[in-house]
Amino acid sequence: MNFMHKLVLVLILLSVLPVTFTVVYSQDNTAPCSSPAASWLDFWVGNWELDWTNAEGKTEKGSNTISKVFGSCVIEENFSTADGTFKGKSLSVFDIRTQTWKQTWVDNTGSYLDFTGGKYGDTIIFSRKIIDKKGNEHSQRMVFYDISKNGFLWNWESSSDNGTTWNLQWKISYKRTS
Repeated sequence: MNFMHKLVLVLILLSVLPVTFTVVYSQDNTAPCSSPAASWLDFWVGNWELDWTNAEGKTEKGSNTISKVFGSCVIEENFSTADGTFKGKSLSVFDIRTQTWKQTWVDNTGSYLDFTGGKYGDTIIFSRKIIDKKGNEHSQRMVFYDISKNGFLWNWESSSDNGTTWNLQWKISYKRTS
């Protein structure tokens, strides 16, 4: 295929793609971020002071700033320990096609974690499956609960029996600062 044929093909694709995208998201005349489920994480938006107990039994502190970005369709998290040695960020979005929340976490240790989740009563749960170095499958989850306007609890839990039992790894207490 010569250069001119390639150019024509690219121009045709560019003229069709925006129309295709618009049609996919406008078939039901609903904006992608306007469903009630797309607001399930709105309680989290704000500035938070955090505390938790580390493995040695010492109280740790940190902060978390949560905001809505990209036309209020994405929840952005910016986490930091009080001493600034650990920092992380997540982006969460409600996927209207699967009717689930999806979150991606990255941090200054090189971690990349991907979760899916949703609302179960008054609790929000994000989970994922991993394969350890020995080839064994494990489940991990984040559980947001006891949610009020000015605070909530967040658990990090793991399971090695496909979610039959969960082991608490740590619990973080969130208190709103603004």
